[in-house]
Amino acid sequence: MQPTEALRAAFTPKQVLRASINVGNPILASRDDRHGARGVSVDLARELARRLGVGLELVVFPSAGESVEAVAAEQADIGFFAIDPTRGELISFTDAYVVIEGAYLVRDGSPIAAHADVDRPGVRVTVGKGSAYDLYLSRSLQQASIERAPTSPAVVDVFLESGADVAAGVRQQLEADAARLGGVHLLPGHFMLIRQAMGVPKSRGEAAADYLRAFVEEMKVSGFVQEALARHQITGAAVPST
Repeated sequence: MQPTEALRAAFTPKQVLRASINVGNPILASRDDRHGARGVSVDLARELARRLGVGLELVVFPSAGESVEAVAAEQADIGFFAIDPTRGELISFTDAYVVIEGAYLVRDGSPIAAHADVDRPGVRVTVGKGSAYDLYLSRSLQQASIERAPTSPAVVDVFLESGADVAAGVRQQLEADAARLGGVHLLPGHFMLIRQAMGVPKSRGEAAADYLRAFVEEMKVSGFVQEALARHQITGAAVPST
C-alpha cells in the first residue's frame, strides 16, 4: 500500500490531509481542547496521514450534515460518515469500520412502547438535521412527521422543549441523555444499524477510493479500530468482519 505521488496529490490538493470530523456522534469523536477533537475517527485520520507522508488538519463540525457537506464540496479531503445512498452521489465510501445502533427515546408513560407504534399519524419524531437517522427515517416513515434539531447531541433537549413524541439517534447518546435528565427511556432494540465508513470525494478518482477502502480493511483486520475503541472507552460499537 505504498502511495504514489499521484495518489498523494489526489488526497491532498492543499498539500495537507484535511479530515472532516463530526463531534456530534460520541462514538466517532468528541471535542478536545488541545487538538480540536479526539476519538477513533481522529486516530484513523492520523494514521492515514502518516501513511501518505503528509500533515493532518482536522476540520471539526458539530453535526454529520455539515461534515458531509464539507467533503462533498471538497473543503475537506476525507470524512467519516454513515453509509447512505444520498451521500454516495458525491462521495466514494469504504466498507464500514464500525456498526452502531440507532434507537428511539420516549417519555416515561408514553403510549409508544415499541417501534411499530412510532410510524402513526400525529406522532412527531425529533432527529438531528442531516444525520444518518434523518436520511433513513425521511425515507422509511410514512405517517409520522419528522422535526429536526440542529445537531444530534441537541436532539433530546429539542424533543423535550418542543413536546415531540419520539427522539431518534445514537443509542449511546440517548442513554447518556436519559441518565442526565430522567423521566425518559429508550425503546427496546434498534430501528436501524448504522454502518460508519470513511469517504473521499468522487472527483479524486477511483485510485484514491480504492486506496482508502484497502486502508480501512487493513485497520479492521490489524485490530487498529478495536484498539482505538478500547483506548477511547467506547462501548456499544462493533467492528464488522471483512
